[in-house]
Amino acid sequence: MTAASSTAPQASTGGPAPANATPATPPAQHQPLTGSTLLLGTLALSLATFMNVLDSSIANVSIPAIAGDLGVSPGQGTWVITSFGVANAISVPLTGWLTQRFGAVRLFSMSVLLFVLTSWLCGFATSLEMLVFFRVLQGLVAGPMIPLSQTLLLSSFPRALAGTALALWGMTTLVAPVVGPLLGGWITDNISWPWIFYINVPVGLLAAAFTWAIYKQRETPTRKLPIDSVGLGLLVLWVGALQLMLDKGKELDWFASGEITAMAIVAAVAFAVFVVWELTDEHPVVDLRLFKGRNFTFGALSLSVAYALFFGNVVLLPLWLQQFMGYTATAAGMALAPVGVLAILLTPIVGRKVGLWDPRRMATGAFIVFALVLWMRSRFNTETDFFTVLIPTVLQGAAMAFFFIPLTTITLSGLPPERIPAAAGLSNFVRITAGAMGVSIATTLWESRAAMHHAHLTETLVQGQGVFAQTLNGLTASGLTMPQALAQVNRLIDQQAYTRAVDDIFLASAFLFLTLIATIWLTHRPASAGAAVDAGGAH
Repeated sequence: MTAASSTAPQASTGGPAPANATPATPPAQHQPLTGSTLLLGTLALSLATFMNVLDSSIANVSIPAIAGDLGVSPGQGTWVITSFGVANAISVPLTGWLTQRFGAVRLFSMSVLLFVLTSWLCGFATSLEMLVFFRVLQGLVAGPMIPLSQTLLLSSFPRALAGTALALWGMTTLVAPVVGPLLGGWITDNISWPWIFYINVPVGLLAAAFTWAIYKQRETPTRKLPIDSVGLGLLVLWVGALQLMLDKGKELDWFASGEITAMAIVAAVAFAVFVVWELTDEHPVVDLRLFKGRNFTFGALSLSVAYALFFGNVVLLPLWLQQFMGYTATAAGMALAPVGVLAILLTPIVGRKVGLWDPRRMATGAFIVFALVLWMRSRFNTETDFFTVLIPTVLQGAAMAFFFIPLTTITLSGLPPERIPAAAGLSNFVRITAGAMGVSIATTLWESRAAMHHAHLTETLVQGQGVFAQTLNGLTASGLTMPQALAQVNRLIDQQAYTRAVDDIFLASAFLFLTLIATIWLTHRPASAGAAVDAGGAH
């Protein structure tokens, strides 16, 4: 099976689905399923995957509503996304160990049930702290779901139909980003945001019940293996400290705060100790020696930085649309949903051709399209209409199709089969972590640039005192009090400032995508066709 055939985009935000930490290879000791059993098994696994991917993208358009209901800023509301991403990233490398310890079927079923429980708890959260805590738990238990759904699905089909099985699985992860923003927007506007989590309950229970009924006799062998508990603890410590620093930095004025300085020191020291420990431990939780490989190093770097840019901008767009362009959650969802259209159409083609075409050229094309999309968005202003917002969203789907599969192929190429599980886990840990950090950095820069633009606009307005006075007189003449008139002017300045700031982020991201093309060409071209490696899925 090629890397192409086993990769598909995710939906945390309309992005890729988390990739396997274990190779998606069907257990040889079990015969393929047939008839209605095969149909129900495929449906159950697809439902679980769909629920997992949907839960990421469905939250993006609901952040302003969640933040308003819980009494926090929209910037703080993005912690709902970043907390899930970081926890999910940490749990991905553990999937291989957990599978061998408990068995694929038991682990998958428990992950689905725990995902249902944590989703239910998220809906009941009455404060941001509660919601973030439950999202962390949800991210931790979600890690094994997507890779194991692939593994079990492949065990259900004959080897000759492995490509068909993965195509069905891939379509599930591609449709979810289309449905997520639309469903999330509609639920937020017409019911209430907790229901974006409650809808997982019936879906998850159904998926877990059918999966256990069909696959419990097909459990994979288990054995006790040592786990690098010290490495895992250090991993949680440095990633958690770094993410907290990024999330709370703008709120606490960065290094003027002793708390932020302490987090930075903890993250730096824990990371240094983590690197030394993982390079010397006999059973490391993360095999850092993989970075000795040129393709793995530069492939993972390109994939992670690009994903951070992609994810940060995907979260930023609906925030701007809802806060400063007057969009409802439903309208913002409609503006984001078409991203999956071209991805659905083009991904099967990319999957077939990645073993024949040079994946470096394919990834380069994706980066150019991403840069074009972001340049188009950098031209947005307060008069931009819905159709203008929609065009780059549609084009972005093409970039997604030519982005994840080729770069995953490059990253895992040249590795022996026994190293693919560790490589897939590490590359996806780095990518998912980078995505969560990309959101924090993007929202921080957005607020910082907006403050700068607000100051400049206010200064310009004050300098033209005659125009300012006329504006205030016009507003008071329309029936507003002076405080109301001043608030209205400030609102208009805010709208302009945040629009200019989001344009700055889009333009800088476009430039960075073009710059990243150089890192793609520092890799070697992977072996073609039959020699391609198994990517183990996409996130």
